Amino acid sequence: MGSILITGASGGIGRACAERFLGAGWTVGLMARRADKLEEIAAGHENAVVLPGDVGDAAAVVTAFAQFADKAGRLDVLFNNAGIFTPAAPIDEISLDDWHRARSVNLDGMFYCARAAFGQMRRQSPQGGRIINNGSISAHSPREGSATYTTTKHAITGLTKTISLDGRAFDIACGQIDIGNARTELLDGIIEKAKAADEAPPPSMDVGLVADAVMNMATLPGEANVQFMTIMATKMPYIGRG
Repeated sequence: MGSILITGASGGIGRACAERFLGAGWTVGLMARRADKLEEIAAGHENAVVLPGDVGDAAAVVTAFAQFADKAGRLDVLFNNAGIFTPAAPIDEISLDDWHRARSVNLDGMFYCARAAFGQMRRQSPQGGRIINNGSISAHSPREGSATYTTTKHAITGLTKTISLDGRAFDIACGQIDIGNARTELLDGIIEKAKAADEAPPPSMDVGLVADAVMNMATLPGEANVQFMTIMATKMPYIGRG
């Protein structure tokens, strides 16, 4: 089996993917700010490497990737997953603090992690690897009031394309998974609020399906790449959104 580092691994999509890869026997680097949650996921798994750290801290990212490569021997895959939402609002009502928080995690953090992974994959022998960026359907089509999230996620699409081109000379593939309404703690809360208000809950899908999709992308041979994958609840108002 290979080695994969997953950011945002303490909950939601990151945790579902971490558990999927751990169960399949991969060496899995678990990176997130909540060390207690990472230790909980790693319990009983000798193939787990706990890497507490903030992806928005460039020095912490360099340290985490170096620690993982030292323990795993190499880095085959990065699932560049960590991201945050900020409160929905028209752009003139969005605080600068929210803008900077979103940019720090969703853009700077993903850049720092992709940069560290690319460098490791370029240096290791045999050379190469795969970077999977978590975009979002908001990387292509926004919801109302989502200037911070949508702007950062549109930027990830550009990052994915650029890494794909730059990686060709070093056998580094880069793809993007765009996810819509996977049932995580966050969406479960939204569903419960809708039910309490006697409203129809949003369409959703099992988060395990996302983990399966990431596994599919990660296990492709080097000669193939999923450039963009959209996986979403079937009845989401994405096509024709607006």
